[in-house]
Amino acid sequence: MLLTTQGLVLHTTPYADSSIIAKVFTRVMGMRSYIIKGVRSQSGRAKQNLLQPLSLLDMTVYNNPKKQLQFIKEMHPAGATPYATNDGVRMALMFFMDEVLYKSLKDEEPNERLFDYVVDTLQSLSRENDLRHLPISFMLHTSRFIGIEPMNNYSLHERLFNLKEGRFLASADSAGDNVDYYLDASSSNCLHSYLNSFYNNIPQPQLTASQRSATLNNLIEYYHIHLADFKNFKSHEVLHAVLR
Repeated sequence: MLLTTQGLVLHTTPYADSSIIAKVFTRVMGMRSYIIKGVRSQSGRAKQNLLQPLSLLDMTVYNNPKKQLQFIKEMHPAGATPYATNDGVRMALMFFMDEVLYKSLKDEEPNERLFDYVVDTLQSLSRENDLRHLPISFMLHTSRFIGIEPMNNYSLHERLFNLKEGRFLASADSAGDNVDYYLDASSSNCLHSYLNSFYNNIPQPQLTASQRSATLNNLIEYYHIHLADFKNFKSHEVLHAVLR
C-alpha cells in the first residue's frame, strides 16, 4: 500500500554496506523506520543531504502493517532549510528539538497537532531574533501534545512543583518518598512563570540566563521521570553555552 505524507527526519543509522535506517516522524502515521538503500554510496550523496536532523520531506512510502521496517518510494524536500548552517545558535536549537522528539515519540502514534507545531516552530527559527525562551517553550508545548503536560495550578497555598506528580503542591514536609521530586520555591516560581506565559498569552518572563538554564534542566528531568526512553539527554549542554 502506498501513502503520501510529510515527514521530519529524526535519526539515521548505517545499515549494510551503503544503506541507512531512518527514523522519521510522519504527519499521517507517527514515527516510522525506513530502509533507504544506497544512500552512503558515491552516487547516493545527494539523497543523504535530505536526511539531516529535522529535514522536512514530502514522501511517498510503502506501508505494510506487518513490517517494522518500511521503504520509501520517493522523497523530496518540502521547503527551504529553515536555518542558516553557519548559525551556531539555530543549529544548536535544531539538534535540541530533534533530540527531544527522538527520545519522546513512540512508534505508531500519529500526532498531527505536534507535527504541525514542530513545522511552525522550525519556520519561526528564521524569523525570530530572540530565541532564548524557545527551548523551554518547545518542551512545554511538546509535553502537552504527548500527554505529560505539567499542571498549572500554582497558588499561594500550592507553590512547590512536584516533578513526579506533575503539579504544584502545598508542602514537601509530608511527601514521604516523593520529597526528592520537589523543586524549591524559586525554581517552582520560574516554572509557573513560563506556564503562565505560554498558556495565557502574557509577556515572556524576565528571567536570568541561570534561571532559564535551571528551568530547562528541571524540564529535562521531568521528561526523564515521565518517559521511560528519555535517557542520556545531551544537546542542552550546548544551549547553555550559546543562549545567554
